Amino acid sequence: MTTSRTPRIRLATVWLGGCAGCHMSFLDMGERLIEIFAQVDLVYSPLVDIKTFPPEVDVTLVEGAVVNTDHLRDARKIRENSRTVVSFGDCAVTGNVPAMRNRLDAPRLVSEVYSQGPGEAPPGQGDPGDVPTLLLRVLPLHRVIPVDGYLPGCPPDRERIWTAIGALLRGETIALPEAMRTFG
Repeated sequence: MTTSRTPRIRLATVWLGGCAGCHMSFLDMGERLIEIFAQVDLVYSPLVDIKTFPPEVDVTLVEGAVVNTDHLRDARKIRENSRTVVSFGDCAVTGNVPAMRNRLDAPRLVSEVYSQGPGEAPPGQGDPGDVPTLLLRVLPLHRVIPVDGYLPGCPPDRERIWTAIGALLRGETIALPEAMRTFG
């Protein structure tokens, strides 16, 4: 007798420019994680030791704003390799605290602190590619790539994450009202 087995959902979580609070709330789900991981394979995350974002990901939760050129590259690769991308937390949804930098002259500050400031320049300064270049403005994820859902909160509490992940596992979408998608 053959049994048909539902394919497991390939889940990824990503951490860009933010504080990791969203991932901490994810871990705060306690025993509900057992229920989640009964249905998914965690194929990429700062919670596991996987170095390269894989192809054919079903759902990717992206925490953090797009702050530098590495984040920009990573966001594009995530979109290319994910069926569903969700802005996970207020930094990804609106830019939140990292976007406070948008009011400053960041290139001047970086130059003054690292090039002209007291002491030695940090390792990698002057070596292209060692340190990612800051973008002129911090951007919420949807300003860089198309996003399929929004999970707001700073950080989202475990109940909100549980509800959203449940919807995603059932194939439902999660979204903010259109008026709230224009932040950033």
